[in-house]
Amino acid sequence: MSRTVKVQWGSGRVELTWSDAAQLPPLEKITSVHGCCFHQGKVLLVNIKGRGFNFPGGHVEGGETPEQAFHREVLEEGWVKGRVRHVGMIKVSHRNNPQFDPKGKYPLIGYQVFYRMDIEEMLPFQRNNESSCRIWAEPSEVPYVINDHELALEALNEAVKGGLNTVI
Repeated sequence: MSRTVKVQWGSGRVELTWSDAAQLPPLEKITSVHGCCFHQGKVLLVNIKGRGFNFPGGHVEGGETPEQAFHREVLEEGWVKGRVRHVGMIKVSHRNNPQFDPKGKYPLIGYQVFYRMDIEEMLPFQRNNESSCRIWAEPSEVPYVINDHELALEALNEAVKGGLNTVI
C-alpha cells in the first residue's frame, strides 16, 4: 500500500510517499531511519530539541547499516534497546521543489526507513544528545502528541500490525 502527501520542509515543498514494501531501497539512498518502539503496549516518543515530540530516529552514519543506525539512534534518544523489524519507508522526492540544491546533503530522491522495536531493556534516561525527555503514549494518542506529517501515522499503523520482516 502507498500513500502520497506534499509537505513544506524548510523553504521548499517535497512529495512524500509511504510504502510498506519489504524490500529496502539502495543503501546510498537511505537518508534516515526512524521507528516506533513499544513497551507494555505503549509507544516511546522523544522530545527532540527544536522539533517537539516524535518517534526516535536520525541519519545513517558512514559504515552503518540502516538497522545499526536505528539501534544507535534509539539508544541515543530514548535510552532503550530491543528487537527490530522493518515496517516500511517514506520516499522523499524533491523533483518539484524549486529550492532543491543538487549539491546539498540530500539526494533528489531519498528514503526514510521505518522500524518497529519491541523494547527489551530500558536504561536510565540521559540528556546527552538531542532529546530532552521521553514519554510513553497509547498508540491512539500519538496523533495528538507528535509534531510531524501525517505519514508518520502510516508507520505507526504498520508498526502496530507487527512489521514486515523477521526480527533483527
